[in-house]
Amino acid sequence: MLTKIIKRGHKKVPKSDPSDFGSGNRSSGSVSTSNVVVVNHASRSTGTGAVMMTNNNSTQAVTSAAIENLPMLKDVAMSDRQDLFKRKLQVCYYLFEFNDNNTMKMVREKEIKRQTLVELVDCIQSSAMKISEINQEEMLKMISVNLFRCLPPGSHENTGSENVEPDEEEQYLEPSWPHLQLVYELLLRYIVSSDTAMKVAKRFIDHSFVLKLLDTFESEDPREREYLKTILHRIYGKFMVHRPFIRKAINNIFYRFIYETERHRGIGELLEILGSIINGFALPMKEEHKLFLVRALIPLHKPKPIAMYHQQLSYCIVQFVEKDYKLADTVIRGLLKYWPVTNCQKEVLFLGEVEEVLEAAQAAEFQRCMVALFRHIARCLNSPHFQVAERALFLWNNEHIVGLIAQNRNVILPIIFEALEKNIRSHWNQAVHGLTVNVRKMFLEMDADLFEDCQKQYAEKTARATELEKQRELRWQRLAAAAGQGG
Repeated sequence: MLTKIIKRGHKKVPKSDPSDFGSGNRSSGSVSTSNVVVVNHASRSTGTGAVMMTNNNSTQAVTSAAIENLPMLKDVAMSDRQDLFKRKLQVCYYLFEFNDNNTMKMVREKEIKRQTLVELVDCIQSSAMKISEINQEEMLKMISVNLFRCLPPGSHENTGSENVEPDEEEQYLEPSWPHLQLVYELLLRYIVSSDTAMKVAKRFIDHSFVLKLLDTFESEDPREREYLKTILHRIYGKFMVHRPFIRKAINNIFYRFIYETERHRGIGELLEILGSIINGFALPMKEEHKLFLVRALIPLHKPKPIAMYHQQLSYCIVQFVEKDYKLADTVIRGLLKYWPVTNCQKEVLFLGEVEEVLEAAQAAEFQRCMVALFRHIARCLNSPHFQVAERALFLWNNEHIVGLIAQNRNVILPIIFEALEKNIRSHWNQAVHGLTVNVRKMFLEMDADLFEDCQKQYAEKTARATELEKQRELRWQRLAAAAGQGG
C-alpha cells in the first residue's frame, strides 16, 4: 500500500509540445494541436481533480459543460459522420485523474469519454463507415495523447528493492485503465481492420510511434503490457517495412537491460513476440538472426531477475536450435559462460534449459560441448541444494539425452563417476541418493567393463588421497614434535 501511495505522489508532468508527435521520447508523449486537451498534473496538489485544457498556449479549467454529450454516429446523416467522428475524437483528448482522492470527481465527464471510446471501437470493428485520412491521423494523435504518458516510477525506484516478480496483490494497476483499455482496443482494431489501408496507416504508425509503444512496455500494469504485446506483434505482421527496425529496437532494449539497468518489466512480453517471430524465420537462417542469438538472447541469461522471463527466453533459444541444430553447441557454451555460481534457483532454470536444448541437439554438436557441459553437471550432482542435484539427475530420465550419453559413455562416465560415488556415500537427501543409485545402475548396464575401469580408477584415486592425507598428518606431527623440543 505504501508503495502505491508513493507512486501516486511521484507521477511526472508531461510537457506539451507541438513537435511531440513524431519524437521518440516517452516523457514527451503528449500531442499539441489546436484542440488537444491534456491534464495539468499540478492540479493533484489541490485535491480538486479538475481537468486542465491546453489550447494555443492558454490554460483554463474545464467545466462540467466543456465535454459535450454528442449524438451517436448511427443517428446522423452519412454526410455528417466524418465531422461528428472528429468531434468525438476531440472529446477523447481529455485526460482525467483516477486516483483515490478523485474517484467521485467529474464522474459524468469520465462516463461520456468511456462511452465515446466504446462507440469509436465499435465503429472501427464493424466497418460502419470509412474513416477519412484526416480523421485517421487525428485518431492516432488522440491515441498517442492517451497512451504515451509519463509512467509512474517503478517500486524499486522508491524502495531500492531488487527487480523481482511481485505478488499479484502487490502489482501496480493503472487507475485510468477503464479509459486506457478502450484506447488500446481502438488501436488494435484499427491495425487489424481489413478497411485500414497500409499505405495510409504507415504514415501515422511510423518509427517514432513504434518506439513510443516499446517505451510503454515498462508499464508495471500486466494488463497494459499484454495489450502492447498483441499490438506490436500485429504491427510487425502487417507493416513489413517496420520489421528490421522493430527487431533492432528490441535489441537495444535488451542491451540496456543486460549491461546497464537490469530493470524492465516488459522483457517477458518482448520475448513472447520474438518467439513468434523466430518461429517464422526462413531457412537457411540469416547471419543477422544468428548474431541476435549470440549478442542478445544468450546474454539475457546474465541478469539476476531472469526468473521473471526465463520461460519465454528458453522458448526463443530452443526455437533457434530446432530450426538449426548446429546452433546447439553455441547455445550450450553460452549457457556455460553465464552459469550461476551461488544462485541455486537460477541453476535449476539453467539445467531445465540444457535439457530442452540437448533434446533438439544431434550427436556431432553434443560431442563438441559434452566435456565442458558434464564437468558442470558433475558439480551440480554434488550440490548440497537438493533441487539442483535432483534436476541434474533428471537429465537421465530423457531418452534422447540418455542415447547421446550412451554413445559417448567412454568420455562422460569418467567425468561424473566420482560425483555419483560421492552422492551415494554422503549426500544428505534421500531422493538424490535414490536417483543417483538409478543413474549408476544405468551406466553399469550400458557398459560393465567401462564401469569397472572407472571404479578401479576411483579406488586408486581415493587410496592416493588417503595416503597423501596420512603423510600430511605425519609431517605436522613431526613439526609439532620439533617445535616442542625447541621450546
